[in-house]
Amino acid sequence: MNHVEGGVCAPLGFKAGSTWVGIKASNKEKDDLAMIFCEEPCVCAGTFTTNVVKAAPVKWDRKVIDESDDVRAIVINSGIANAATGERGMKNCAEIAKGLSAVSGLREDEILCASTGVIGPTLPVAKILEGIEKIYPALDRSAEKANNAAVAIMTTDTHPKEVSVKVNISGKDVTIGGMCKGSGMIHINMSTMLSFITTDADISKEMLTKALTNVVKDTYNMVSVDGDTSTNDTVIIMANKMANNEKITTENEDYNKFYEALYVVCSELAKNIAKDGEGATTLIETRVLNAASKDMARKLAKSVISSSLTKAAIFGKDANCGRILCALGYAGVDFDIEKVNVYYESKNGRIMMVEKGVVLEFDEDYAYKVLDSDEVAIICDMNAGKEDAIAWGCDLTYEYVKINADYRS
Repeated sequence: MNHVEGGVCAPLGFKAGSTWVGIKASNKEKDDLAMIFCEEPCVCAGTFTTNVVKAAPVKWDRKVIDESDDVRAIVINSGIANAATGERGMKNCAEIAKGLSAVSGLREDEILCASTGVIGPTLPVAKILEGIEKIYPALDRSAEKANNAAVAIMTTDTHPKEVSVKVNISGKDVTIGGMCKGSGMIHINMSTMLSFITTDADISKEMLTKALTNVVKDTYNMVSVDGDTSTNDTVIIMANKMANNEKITTENEDYNKFYEALYVVCSELAKNIAKDGEGATTLIETRVLNAASKDMARKLAKSVISSSLTKAAIFGKDANCGRILCALGYAGVDFDIEKVNVYYESKNGRIMMVEKGVVLEFDEDYAYKVLDSDEVAIICDMNAGKEDAIAWGCDLTYEYVKINADYRS
């Protein structure tokens, strides 16, 4: 497997584009409307927010993916979420699909919509329709257009997030490309994140859905910035079979190769979301090792990465490992604390903090040095089995409060 350039445009047949339409009045410096378009019909799978309050694009996309045989395009806006907008929200999605259909010739049920931004305001559909008319004729397969689209879907993100890889499957080069946005309102069971993945693999809808569902469990669902889960969380993958690999219809060696490549794309994007958490100065990676079950490992890792007190301690470079032990203890799983070891690790070193459930005496200056890094790992060895899990998050800073106090302005 190799990393390649191109993001969502790296796989054969996919184009992208973006433009500025002025969805959020205060933002006049970057594009706020993007499109991903495929030259050929795609099988499609998606996972969505678990929040009971679901935005209109989530409802629209689930219906299209469930009922349509193929998908060809996604229209994405930033600035307004098109959430808590009642029937008007669904009409917005229908009008956007109709608008792209008119200029492209696609069926309306081949078109997906996604939105991110402030919950409540009405989406300026007329502006979006004008933007679609600008983007469509300028769609291109270039890495530049892919990057522009990744920038257009950002809200409080500080940089675009893209990954693409190439893997050999049944003698053919198969490419998977992805982009996402997410920085705040990020929590387990996805978050205020949108992620769009493209691939030229030939794979059945059943296997594509299975792969995405399982990969999400160990990637996007293992990220927490602030404990909030959004109304708009969406991960969509489109596969157009242009790589001409032998079609993947079962969990065979080809499926495993595809799954591994998809995991790489999604895990790198998820880690990028955590690293770019609002106001963050440090990426935190929680590794739970040697748990009795995979479910236990995930729950323990999620609990530690979600702890506000742990996040605050990492920001202060305070080696207060009692907060980690507390987070393990309220994770909702049973374990023997007298078997647990805890370490901090970074590029500056590694220090053992807890041995067999007992907090050790340690060198405060050295512990500070280990924590004084832009990436810190919290390692929890449960010594109870063979299952591991990784979760990603970031420190909780003063800047986080400032960003969210001013979010609507």
